Amino acid sequence: MTESNKLCNCRLKGQFRIHGIRTTNPVAVGDHVEFDMEGAEENGVIKAIAPRTNYIVRRSINLSKSAHIIASNIDRLYIVASIMLPRTSTGFIDRLLVTAEAYHIPAALIFNKIDIYTEEAQSRCSDLMKLYSSLGYPSYAVSALEGTGLDALRLVLSEKVNLFSGHSGVGKSALINALDPLLTIKTGEISSYHNKGMHTTTFAEMHPLAFGGFMIDTPGIKEFGLVHFESKEISERFPEFRALLHKCRYKNCTHVHEPGCAVKQALDEGGINAERYHNYLGLLNDENLDMTDYV
Repeated sequence: MTESNKLCNCRLKGQFRIHGIRTTNPVAVGDHVEFDMEGAEENGVIKAIAPRTNYIVRRSINLSKSAHIIASNIDRLYIVASIMLPRTSTGFIDRLLVTAEAYHIPAALIFNKIDIYTEEAQSRCSDLMKLYSSLGYPSYAVSALEGTGLDALRLVLSEKVNLFSGHSGVGKSALINALDPLLTIKTGEISSYHNKGMHTTTFAEMHPLAFGGFMIDTPGIKEFGLVHFESKEISERFPEFRALLHKCRYKNCTHVHEPGCAVKQALDEGGINAERYHNYLGLLNDENLDMTDYV
């Protein structure tokens, strides 16, 4: 898309190498590029890719030692979740948040499908929204079906590059269509056997929003592992841990068994959420942190 909003079919000129990143795709959704027009059909040839302010990657499915850039130059990652049909675990949410922290991408949560929540699910949604909001992650409760909460979302999405990510079936595409009725992104159904979403989006795609800004819709994720992480980095990606690291007795504290651990003390005193700490241990115990499974 040009500065005048004209859409052009483009191809890459020769071989592109992005310094410091070994990826299967040299150009990604969200990149700013320079291109020249050629031929009678006026197709474009990309000759340069501007430096990225940020990007988020996953492990390549076919090449284990390569990464695939999902999107770049993102203003905010929105994790679209649901308390039921399908249920999004906090383990999944925290993995995405840790990745966003690592790549310096502001993140927020959207709990969709509130129109179908039971009283118990409503209580759980309220508790999670309070938890994540207290950690600096804005949280929203919406219904794509009934339109509840969409006006507030439009305000924060406007004039920004927004990335939506989450499990298949949580209603990402339906939510985007509800936010901007001019978009007609294909939506899927929920499997009655597994109560999980049946994948419809097959690749990341950016859509201009009628009220300003852009939306990047991504394929539904079954599991999200961490890419290019070392175990010692993980605690730094939990904001509530990060604020206490300087108080631990040992600089290389893992916050598991060491004496004088400020994180463990805060956990015992209720200052750190037990579920978040459990998810932290799960990340530490991963046999292979460099693993991402897209479906």
